[in-house]
Amino acid sequence: MKIPHMGLLADQLTATWTVFKKELIDALRDRRTLMMVIVSSVLVGPAVLVALSNLIGGIERQAEGREVLVAGLEHAPSLRNYIERQTFMARAAPADYARQIRDSKLGEPVLVIAPDFEAALADGRMPEVVLLYNSTNTRAQVSVPRVARLLQGFNSERATLHLAMRAVAPALLQAVVVQDRDVAAPAARAARFTGMVPLFLLLAVLYGTLAAALDSTVGERERGSLEPLLATPASRAALVLGKWAAVTSVGLAIAVLSVLSFLPAQWMIRSETLQAMFRFGPREAALLLALIAPLAGAVAALMMAIAIRCKTFKEAQTNNSLLVLAITMLPLIEVFSQGGQQAWHLAVPALAQTVLMNRVLRDEAIAGGELLLPLGACVVLGALALAFVVRSLRSAALR
Repeated sequence: MKIPHMGLLADQLTATWTVFKKELIDALRDRRTLMMVIVSSVLVGPAVLVALSNLIGGIERQAEGREVLVAGLEHAPSLRNYIERQTFMARAAPADYARQIRDSKLGEPVLVIAPDFEAALADGRMPEVVLLYNSTNTRAQVSVPRVARLLQGFNSERATLHLAMRAVAPALLQAVVVQDRDVAAPAARAARFTGMVPLFLLLAVLYGTLAAALDSTVGERERGSLEPLLATPASRAALVLGKWAAVTSVGLAIAVLSVLSFLPAQWMIRSETLQAMFRFGPREAALLLALIAPLAGAVAALMMAIAIRCKTFKEAQTNNSLLVLAITMLPLIEVFSQGGQQAWHLAVPALAQTVLMNRVLRDEAIAGGELLLPLGACVVLGALALAFVVRSLRSAALR
């Protein structure tokens, strides 16, 4: 005996599957838009990673440099002797060093030594040495601490010699011994670099979903294909679920490509430090995709709800751009939160996913309850948005 309700449910599921295939084919048919989304959402992340590695590699090479630029080097033979004993090479600065530093053409700081440097040391006075640099030049900021440490070492050596000549133990100058101890886990330190992955994954979901959501709603209305679709025996709920499933699938597909693009991108990292700290493998990729999937569904439903009430494609695109901006700004709450992560952060979609993805990258444990709250928030938000779309399709305004 055939149960009527089961037959009706099977018919609606068949209609939903038919609409899903139709919408997915339509979304993939727009190859130009799809390629733009792939380039902007998939390739930008690895490109930024490679550019960052080149920058850090250059900074590392400069920080390991063994050369010091000095103006007036002939006035300080004792300082030159100390620099060379530290395996550094003191080199005379160019004649127009001040202008080059001001124009950011010279990345190295310059030690400027007064003519009376040795005379002041001999008389027991403190000669003045100017460390000239441009704080707006990133390259100079790397080299300044290295040169400053050399000067501090020279001061310590001179002070030790003076105390030794007076039979005073140099250890009396130090009241305490300071030891640096970093308690951060290696994965947490590495998250400073892998923290870019959740941002690009979020952007991939947003921009991957946007085009498909607009095309399946206001785009169909402008093409005149929405009314014939509403005239089919399929219920409004089946139509909406089919469209939503297709839009979500496109967004998740772009997200998968975005995450997977970071795996081979690690081979192109030029910086040894970044290469050692960038810990992102298949396990992290799978966990990040699992965390972002509920958000992709909620975002797809929200974009469809916004677009279905717009009269033109341009209006829907503008309104959804505001949604994209708002979702992109939500993760900044964690950055500016002085008290660290708060319990309510996990109840805010996009913010919750970013928090959890960062914890995965830091190799921190995540409790089951911490997964249920973001999942529930996305399900509720998506269900309300889909109900609104169904209600809008039933209204006479669309006919």
